[in-house]
Amino acid sequence: MIKKLTSLVLVGLVALGIIAGGQKFNDSVAQNAPQPAALNVNASLTKAGLKLQELGSGVYGLISSVDFPPASSDLAIANGGIVIGSDSVLIIDPFQNPNLGSLMFATAKTLTEKPIKYVLNTHFHNDHTGGNGAARALGIPIVGRGTIREFMLSRKGANAQDSNPIPPDLIVNSETSLWLGDRQVKIERAEGHSGGTDLIAYVPDAKVLFTGDIGFNQRIPFVGDGDIRAWQGTLYRLIATYPEAKIVPGHGEVGDRSSLQELQSYFNDLEKLALSWKAKALSKDQAIAQSSKIPDAYKDYKFKLLYSSEVPNLPNNLTTAYDQFTRSTTIPLIP
Repeated sequence: MIKKLTSLVLVGLVALGIIAGGQKFNDSVAQNAPQPAALNVNASLTKAGLKLQELGSGVYGLISSVDFPPASSDLAIANGGIVIGSDSVLIIDPFQNPNLGSLMFATAKTLTEKPIKYVLNTHFHNDHTGGNGAARALGIPIVGRGTIREFMLSRKGANAQDSNPIPPDLIVNSETSLWLGDRQVKIERAEGHSGGTDLIAYVPDAKVLFTGDIGFNQRIPFVGDGDIRAWQGTLYRLIATYPEAKIVPGHGEVGDRSSLQELQSYFNDLEKLALSWKAKALSKDQAIAQSSKIPDAYKDYKFKLLYSSEVPNLPNNLTTAYDQFTRSTTIPLIP
């Protein structure tokens, strides 16, 4: 049983991007990969744990129902997006390996004959970028932010020969728009989840916001690469800026501003818990030992393993909260 759980966790770590070497990709694989027309798309989506959801005219989410850790790397644990404009298509987050990326492209082909113009990576984690190889094989430009290239290329896992991460070709570091003919997709920076690589994508005419992993809906968030206070600030901004938008989170069902507010409440509770440890001068081991049970408010969430479990290479939420809140320096009063 322990051996099986360890295997499943390793698959999950690969999917989350903590170990980026879990999916081999090379030129021969790309050349021999099945073409989209050969796929039974509906059956393949179901097999991958995905459902296609129309969010507005020409705007779709590929929504995962899979828990963490996934039973295999062929199950998508993240969400993706397809935005169809008047002359071209944007793909958002092509999942964790080239096969799932190819499935996303094949799904787009069932919806439109318009060409895919861009692939957008909302951040560097492998469960959102591992499918970039499928885009590279088709010559589709990949867009990302900040140090995403450096992060992806430096996180190859213990055996570098077992991985070939495909980083973005185009880097954007300020607010911009991708135009798909006459359809605008606004690309904005966000902060808090993944070390300055987070982007969100908003489709104004459909009022659909793709948050990447700034949004987790009914999932325990992965915070090991994040800054929780910056993340809280970003959530406040998105709630105020996009009050009527449909929210496509990085993980979980499509929601609205209330799903962002629920994640905000989760972080507020986590901060209060950590500040109570600080007030009691608890060590990290003492704090986690007395708080490892998931609060009742979040007992129905998926990704429970991320809350307090000890998994190699995977900082849990309690550990990260302890490090970020109990060790922060008190701001001195102005005399």
